[in-house]
Amino acid sequence: MFATLLRRDLALLAPGGARGGAGLVFAFFLAVAILYPFAVGPDAALLRRTGPAMLWIAALLAAILPLDRLVAADLEAGVLDQFTLRGIGEETAMASRLIAHWCGFAPVLLLACLPGAALFDLDRATLVTVLLGLLAGTPGLAAIGLVIAALMAGLRAGAALAGLLLLPLAVPILIFGAGSLSTGGDSGIALAGALSLALCAIAPFAAGAAIRAAREG
Repeated sequence: MFATLLRRDLALLAPGGARGGAGLVFAFFLAVAILYPFAVGPDAALLRRTGPAMLWIAALLAAILPLDRLVAADLEAGVLDQFTLRGIGEETAMASRLIAHWCGFAPVLLLACLPGAALFDLDRATLVTVLLGLLAGTPGLAAIGLVIAALMAGLRAGAALAGLLLLPLAVPILIFGAGSLSTGGDSGIALAGALSLALCAIAPFAAGAAIRAAREG
């Protein structure tokens, strides 16, 4: 049953799916990366020093884009109610949605880092650190986004509020992930990965509880 549910969510949320916004995420990420050099000037040394952190910020902002399509549409259409009637718990449905959500935006962000790194003239070692940091941190961003999307699903202005809530909650992941760029070690990436694992373990239960509260409300 979980495999069937996951295939459905992947078909909807993965790049090319009915609700997938991979092209928008890719374009938004590159737009931020392209505009940044115009804001700080053509200083190559400055761009190499600050560019990796800017890639992290661009990734964080791009992660907000899919949230309005993540839970609200299925809640309004009664799809989640049908899952419950068929014996599929909200936690199971949200666990599947979490995996599909990560697959829908994280690989696109990692791919977009390649032209982004070229814009900032980053060396290979720095690019690898950025990619590893994002690989460790994006599951946590997906988990936070899922919980927020579930909390905001029943609200009219949920999409706008989701972005405001995600940014401060994602700061620890940003600190650990981007912090590895300044220290040059792997401890920041490891901490970002550990935080992501903890968030992924909690997110399906928190999102499921939010769905039940929205349904009862």
